[in-house]
This record gives sequence, C-alpha cells and structure tokens, in this order.
Amino acid sequence: MNTIGVLKVSGHELDDPHFLAGLTGVIRTMTQPLVLVHGGGKEISVAVEQAGLPVEFVDGLRVTTPEIMAIMQMVVCGSINKRIVTALVNAGVRALGLSGLDIGLLRCDPYRPNGRDLGRVGVVTEVDGAALRHILALGWLPVIAPVALGSADGLSYNVNADMVAESIAGTLGNTELIFVSNVPGVLVDGQVVPRLTPAAVEDYIASGVISGGMIPKVRSALAALRRGVTGVRIVNLAGLRDGGTRFVAEEAGS
Repeated sequence: MNTIGVLKVSGHELDDPHFLAGLTGVIRTMTQPLVLVHGGGKEISVAVEQAGLPVEFVDGLRVTTPEIMAIMQMVVCGSINKRIVTALVNAGVRALGLSGLDIGLLRCDPYRPNGRDLGRVGVVTEVDGAALRHILALGWLPVIAPVALGSADGLSYNVNADMVAESIAGTLGNTELIFVSNVPGVLVDGQVVPRLTPAAVEDYIASGVISGGMIPKVRSALAALRRGVTGVRIVNLAGLRDGGTRFVAEEAGS
C-alpha cells in the first residue's frame, strides 16, 4: 500500500461550509489512501453552554464531566461526523463515518496530565490498525470522531483529536500526518516557522509563543516523529499540498 495520509481537521474549521467544500475538493483529487480524523471545538462548546454547563480547558484539553461527555459524543459522532461524510460522499468519495467506539477501534485509559483530573478525558492505548488497513484496502476513507472506549471501565471517553491522529499514524506506519488547522503553520512574530525541532517546540511552549490548543497539536506531532511517522506538518487548507510547518528530529544539516 502507498504512503497513507492521516489528515486531522480542526473542529473550528468544520462549521464553515466553504472550508468543508474546499477540503472535499482537495481530498477527491488525492490518490493515496487517506484517514481523516476530526475534532469538534466550537460546536461542542456552544452545545455545552446551551445546556448550562461550564466550558473549561486545561492546556487545550476540554474538562469532560459525564454530562459534557454525553453532549460531546452526540455532537462530534453525530452532526459533525455525518456532515463531513455527507460532503465527501456527495463529492464522489467513498467515506465511512466511525468513532473509536465502533468495532473497538480506539481504546484508552483516563488521561491525568500532572495528576490533574479532567474527567472523561482519555489517552489512546490501542488502535485496531488491522481493521483500518482492511477499510483502506477496500478503497474507503474512514472519517473518525475522537471518542474512544475505556479499556478498564467500558465507558466512552473524549480524546483530543490531535492525539487520536498521532496514535493512528503511528500504528499504521508508512504515514504522513498532516494537521489541517485554521492557521498556516506555527507562527512566531506573525510568520510561519518552516521547520521545528523538539527543543525549539519546548522553548516556544515555555515562553508562551505556543499556547492553548496548539500545545497538544505540536506535542502530538513530535510524538508521531518518535513513532516513526514519515513526515508531520501543521498547515491550513491553502497549504495542504506542501506548505506549513514541518517537524524534524534535528536541525537540517546537523
């Protein structure tokens, strides 16, 4: 099988019909096998606020009570996932909507960064790579919502979509992981940084240049490199072909 493209699409972009149309237009021209992982972002927050529940993030991760988990799962596995699938199918792409719950595709443990209890937030511990490879061999494009099955308790968990994409890319091997965001790459003083090393990433996080939801994104990029992913980029739709910020294990030429 050719190099597999694992695309992670920001939930903040998916409520823009022009973005979704542009994304489907690019995907229909791509000949390599693709997996698409999507988030929920603003759409989930709106639903949570409408329910009178608090919206709270820690280092870009949503604090998820059981009540918020029910809303998150309804929105991200339901309306968002099916909106993407419908757009792709209408564009002639054989898209299949899934979450990590389906066939036990993603299993997880509770995620407790620095001992902080974020509720039903998980970290992926297992990906059924064989099932994904079978789906890809059929010529289908799996569209995956970031909900996983708790390994110990059998409950559904909210998993950061960047981490889901990294886990899938690392499991499948021979992959290029592309984070399609609402920014053209990692920005420093308003300019895209073309390459980033692990040391530079940590320096930018410590200084606050990289903050919020970009933190789990860049850390997932570095984790993917450590797992042997062929290439990792953060880019916007306009730069999907070859633009954005590339993550490298060390400085070029060193």
